[in-house]
Amino acid sequence: MLDWIAPANRLQALPPYVFARLDELKARAREQGLDLIDLGMGNPDGPTPQPIIDAAVAALQNPENHGYPPFEGTASFRRSITNWYNRRYGVELDPDSEALPLIGSKEGLGHLAIAYVNPGDVVLVPSPAYPAHFRGPAIAGGKIHSIILKPEKNWLIDVNDIPEDIAKQAKMLYFNYPSNPTGATAPREFFEEMVAFARHYQILLVHDLCYAELAFDGYQPTSLLEIPGAKDISVEFHTLSKTYNMAGWRVGFVVGNRHIIQGLRTLKTNLDYGIFSAIQKAAETALQLPDVYLTQVQERYRERRDFLIEGLGKLGWNVPKTLATMYLWVPCPVGVGSTDFALDVLQKTGVVVTPGNAFGIGGEGYVRISLIADLDRLGEALRRFKEAGICYEPAKVC
Repeated sequence: MLDWIAPANRLQALPPYVFARLDELKARAREQGLDLIDLGMGNPDGPTPQPIIDAAVAALQNPENHGYPPFEGTASFRRSITNWYNRRYGVELDPDSEALPLIGSKEGLGHLAIAYVNPGDVVLVPSPAYPAHFRGPAIAGGKIHSIILKPEKNWLIDVNDIPEDIAKQAKMLYFNYPSNPTGATAPREFFEEMVAFARHYQILLVHDLCYAELAFDGYQPTSLLEIPGAKDISVEFHTLSKTYNMAGWRVGFVVGNRHIIQGLRTLKTNLDYGIFSAIQKAAETALQLPDVYLTQVQERYRERRDFLIEGLGKLGWNVPKTLATMYLWVPCPVGVGSTDFALDVLQKTGVVVTPGNAFGIGGEGYVRISLIADLDRLGEALRRFKEAGICYEPAKVC
């Protein structure tokens, strides 16, 4: 280690990434022989659908896909993206200027901040939030203003909580509904309010729609771009990781305002060569799968949601039924911090959950549980909880 070569200040200012720390703790637990039930990551279980794999294999065998892909992604993949948006949300987009493939949405969310945030620029971010929403702007040197979300407001942003002077300074606002980590969903009226707020204060809206297809009980999430005037001031991110079990393939996209997308594209041309063309072919196939596949995925997570909520209820928790995402947002026992609770659960049961403070200060007092195991493993996790006395109010339940 060359201790006289220090990392840039932008890295030193970042707190440890909690998921990397969780990986270390999980590795240590496995070395100790623990049978881990990992409900901490947002990593979908199960294989990628076979038609997607078949398309990738065929594309691999075509030498035309072995060279550098176009910087802006292949024309056929961009058309698949815009056709999919039109089919799912009734939103018309220009595939040549209003859609850009990404090496996963996380990459694009972070690079968008680098493309648009100058040191000192104010960026509005809800708390709790997906870490890329505040870490990307922080790396870019932005000044993060956290909008603390509250359970009594259903974890929705209330623009009245944003001070007038902050709103006037703000350059960007990141948000995400259906929400990671809370599972909260937002009605169309909320999106209309966000567009009106952003247009009034001339703020760039960045919406993360990565969980929209994991929706249950007849709920249909709203795309920000459905709202009149939204495309003038916003972009929306999506990924194939969750819906199509393609987390490791690293493929996503951003759609929306052509000028904002052009700025991100300009940055990316200086940093990467885009997505391997064979993966883009596979992604095209994913976006063209019949809706029955989505129904099967939704049913899988709905069944797990219901099972785990019922089981946690027997241990004293009252967890509302989420209408979307692959997560439950679960309060810690009274008086116990989220990190301490997550570590206690891991050490006593071998079950991995994510401390809520990993998602910002607004997440303290909660843990996120991912629905990424089958019912047998979820049942085993609940059995271990009960055996170890892990309950919401141990004196009353356990």
